Amino acid sequence: MPASSIPRISLAEVSRTTGALMRRGDPSPNDAKIQPQLSDITECLFFSPGDGRIWLNDQRMVLMHTGSLGTLRRELIDTLGLERARGLLTRTGYASGARDAQLVRERWPDGDLVPVFMAGTRLHALEGVVKVEPVEFEIDPERGHYHGEFIWHHSTEDDEHIKSYGLGTDPACWMQLGYAMGYVTGLMGRLVVFREVECRSTGASLCRVVGKTAEAWGDVSDDMRYLNAQDFLATSTHGAAPPAVLGTTALADGADSGMVGVSSAFKAACHMLSRVAPTQATVLFTGESGVGKEMFASMLHRVSPRRDRPFVAVNCAAIPENLVESELFGVERGAFTGASVSRPGRFERADGGTLFLDEIGTLSLVSQGKLLRALQQGEVERVGGSRTVQVNVRVVAATNVDLRAEVTAGRFREDLFYRLDVYPIHLPPLRERREDIPLLLSHFLHLFANRHGRRLAGYAPRAVRTLMGYAFPGNIRELQNMVERGVISADEGGVIDLPHLLRREQLADGTLLSINASGALAGDAAAPPEAAAASLFDRIAEPGSGTVDLEAVQQQLMRDAVARCQGNLSAAARLLGLTRAQLSYRLRSAGAGQGQGMQPA
Repeated sequence: MPASSIPRISLAEVSRTTGALMRRGDPSPNDAKIQPQLSDITECLFFSPGDGRIWLNDQRMVLMHTGSLGTLRRELIDTLGLERARGLLTRTGYASGARDAQLVRERWPDGDLVPVFMAGTRLHALEGVVKVEPVEFEIDPERGHYHGEFIWHHSTEDDEHIKSYGLGTDPACWMQLGYAMGYVTGLMGRLVVFREVECRSTGASLCRVVGKTAEAWGDVSDDMRYLNAQDFLATSTHGAAPPAVLGTTALADGADSGMVGVSSAFKAACHMLSRVAPTQATVLFTGESGVGKEMFASMLHRVSPRRDRPFVAVNCAAIPENLVESELFGVERGAFTGASVSRPGRFERADGGTLFLDEIGTLSLVSQGKLLRALQQGEVERVGGSRTVQVNVRVVAATNVDLRAEVTAGRFREDLFYRLDVYPIHLPPLRERREDIPLLLSHFLHLFANRHGRRLAGYAPRAVRTLMGYAFPGNIRELQNMVERGVISADEGGVIDLPHLLRREQLADGTLLSINASGALAGDAAAPPEAAAASLFDRIAEPGSGTVDLEAVQQQLMRDAVARCQGNLSAAARLLGLTRAQLSYRLRSAGAGQGQGMQPA
């Protein structure tokens, strides 16, 4: 497959620079003012040991023994043969690199060119695969030019391959090559091919790779053999499964009718929706309040053959018992006091289209009987009328209660239940589809920023961490309200932080862990911001007086930061949001610049 057939992705969205150059021998780019740095990338990694899940931003991750991966590699080679195994592992790496490229594009859409490209090397290291040392590179997305040379240290693939097969004549870092190609291709928007010119599996002291565009290499047929371009790239340009999206996406046009998600639970519901939409079957949506049952019902109508006819929604819980019959079936003039005109009910208004009955479990037994007759006969009779009206309506219902339990308790008619429960679709609560939270955060941020005319830079990392660990009793509706509150409360051009999002929500302690600046697992205090601030004041206040010596606190904070970074002033300055010169000056001014074992890094 020619590289020109790969759809291009403009780097104007991810870079404010048109080109970058690092010559051989130049120091690696490590400007602490530009993002993403390693510390920024580690903040994307979340651990939730309580429910057995790990995320890298919105992508589910796992920790596996490298020995297990080595066993899998050996089984693939011995079963499929070296060529097919190499192709399979190369494509797997490509998919991983493409997903990481997508993460970087979405998380840092305005990042500078070099850090955005170098983020792939840091992600690969964070994921425990290999340490990447840049030798030289030239990047010019405007001209479609890329050339890069890198050294790989501590390759896990080499370790396992050598353990199983010893030294050979061919390079063995197949997944890592695929990752590099998937990542850089995902950012450049054109096929970039990497080749391993030195490898520890062949007896070299280290692994060295070179990457160039397919056009610059010339003949890449051998590389394409392992990428299996005809079957692989043609069906998945970036090798990563896209989020499941039905209908108009809010990220694109500001409408709030789009549904987005990447979790398996969400995709399963979308798959069931797609299967039943072309039919005439009655659908029953179940799930907690706020999970999006009406949105799914509306989407079901929009992708069905009835899309050009009316979609009529009724909240059964909002209709008084004495008005249910007239609301559903209509009323004739003079049927009762105040009925001055005849009007059709919801069934007639939905004729040819879809009638959505929300919270159907709240209907009384009398109303349930009348509804059952309308469903069975396909006709309604207006209140006060003497003739029947034929209606062609597809009924879609929703409930947040267990209708089977209601039938057992005698509060819901069994015959109506079986009439409605033809094709049930359960919508999981948000706490069971946490992978969707980052995507929904981005979705709602774009939606409400456009609606309220605000310009915001995104979310503070601690806000994302906290929301990833929050149970969301109100589900998507609650998250949506939080984000709208944050969009309104945050400063123009700033980021949305916890105080902008949270008011009275109670968060559980210790539900989510992340990686702190020293590389250790740490949990955020999950109390509301006001409580956390008060607790900090109490901890640093002087006993008896209840006052705080700010200068002493500042000096102690600087000393603690230096100690945590083992005397490395540059690293300590980054922890405190200072430059190295500012921290050094303040330490000297406080008389703390000596005797701390500080390194001049």
